[in-house]
Parts: sequence; structure tokens; C-alpha cells
Amino acid sequence: MKRQTARRTLTAAALVSMTLAGCSGGGGGVSRLLGGQAELPLETYSAEQIFQRGEFELERKRDDDAAFYFGEIERLYPYSSWAKRALIMQAFAYHKDKDYENSRASAQRFIDVYPTDDDAAYAQYLLALSYYDQIEDVGRDQGLTFQALQGLRTVIERYPDSEYARSAILKFDLAFDHLAAKEMEIGRYYLKRDHYTASINRFRVVVEDFQTTTHTPEALHRLVEAYLSLGLTQEAQTAGAILGYNYKGTDWYEDSFKLLTGRGLELEAAGDSWLRKVYRQMLQGKWL
Repeated sequence: MKRQTARRTLTAAALVSMTLAGCSGGGGGVSRLLGGQAELPLETYSAEQIFQRGEFELERKRDDDAAFYFGEIERLYPYSSWAKRALIMQAFAYHKDKDYENSRASAQRFIDVYPTDDDAAYAQYLLALSYYDQIEDVGRDQGLTFQALQGLRTVIERYPDSEYARSAILKFDLAFDHLAAKEMEIGRYYLKRDHYTASINRFRVVVEDFQTTTHTPEALHRLVEAYLSLGLTQEAQTAGAILGYNYKGTDWYEDSFKLLTGRGLELEAAGDSWLRKVYRQMLQGKWL
């Protein structure tokens, strides 16, 4: 609170310097315009002047200060056109400052108040980024990844023709791949400790729910390993057959081929497990 009170009585020279410095040739011109006053309350200035101050702080990389000034416009001039511009800029400034919670709050408020505005797409994109940019390494909880996916999907579906849709699609794919990587990490953990059923459950999630990611070939190979360890040869053969059909040029296929043929087994769909259903759907040109 002390910090904000101080800001509201900033020196007037600091508030207008970015617009006058180029014309005055020095501080003297500014002082003359101020009539000798050292400080003036923020309420003294127009919405445009405060907005310019916010932009000035962004240029100085003082993003938290910029967010404050943009927020003051909404407080002092709530029904002006500057208030709308300031709100989206506040969300941007908070995001630059990595204050994701406040960035999200400002972006959501913009969407709620101005749902049909041209900048609503950007507000939704910022909201999604507030989760996406917090996605941690694969070893951590992935709750933020799910929230990022939901936010990015909203951008893609609600604003498909916006300039942010393509970027949202790319980030969606990366976040989706991130979740698959988490499943793979857990599956490998169980497999190394001979918890084969638990590992199969994780690799199955990748094959069924994340089949468009880069992790599917390895997931199929790990299924071959796990099923062979359990003596379930038909399931292992079918996983190998799917690898051979879709990922024959990968090292994962070569490893599975060696494992299966080394035991005198063919890479072919056998039995009637969930993998056999995947294989049939794949041959029909459809995935799950």
C-alpha cells in the first residue's frame, strides 16, 4: 500500500517526460511547464498521459509499474476508451512481469466486459498463456498443463480466424506432447521396477489418448516389453504389428522386431485385446 500511495503523487516531470523530453531539449522546459510544482497527484493527469506513462514503464522493463498505471486508468476513467485499452495492456504488463494470476484476472475481466471487442481474442490468448508459460518440467504435477490446454482450445475454437489461432494450435500440440511425456515417465518408472500391469496402463493411455504425439512409437515398444515379461505374447505381437504398420522406420520398431523374432514370434495382430481393436481401427483409416 505504501508503494502505491507514493506512485499516486509522482513528480509531474517524471509523468510527462517521455512526451516532452524530445521537445524541451532538457529538464528546464519541463520545469517551466509545471509552474514550479514538485509533485502532483495522479488524478491531475489525463487518461492518455497516464497511458503513456504505462507504455514508458514497459519500455524501461518496469512491468509491475506499468501494470499499476494501466490499472489506475480503469479506476480514474472507467468509462473512457482509454480504460478498455489500458485493461488489455495491464494484462500484458502483468504477464511480462510473470505475475500470472493478476494477468489472468485482467484478461478475464476484459473478456467479461468487452466480449465482442477485437482484442478479446488476445485477452483469451493471454489467459491461456498464463497457464502455458508456467508449465514445468515433465517431472512435476501437470495440472497447469491441463488448464493451458483448455485455454488454448478456447482460442482455437472461439477465434479460429484470429492471428492468435495458429500460435495456439502450436502451443496446444506442445502441451499435449508434454502430458504424453508425463505418462511415459511414469510408465518407465513402473516398468523398471517390474510393475508391469501398472506400466501397461500408462503406455495404454499414450496409445489411446495421445496417439498423435511423438511418444506413441516408444509406448508401443514398451508395451511389447511389458507384455512379453508377463508372458502375454499375443498382446506383444499386436503391439509390434502396430509399430510395423505405422512406425517401421523407427528404432523402436527395430528393437521390438528383435525382441519378438528372438522368441520365434511374428509381428502380427493376434488375440482380441484392446490392441487388436486399435489395429483394426488403424487399418480402416481411423484411430480411437
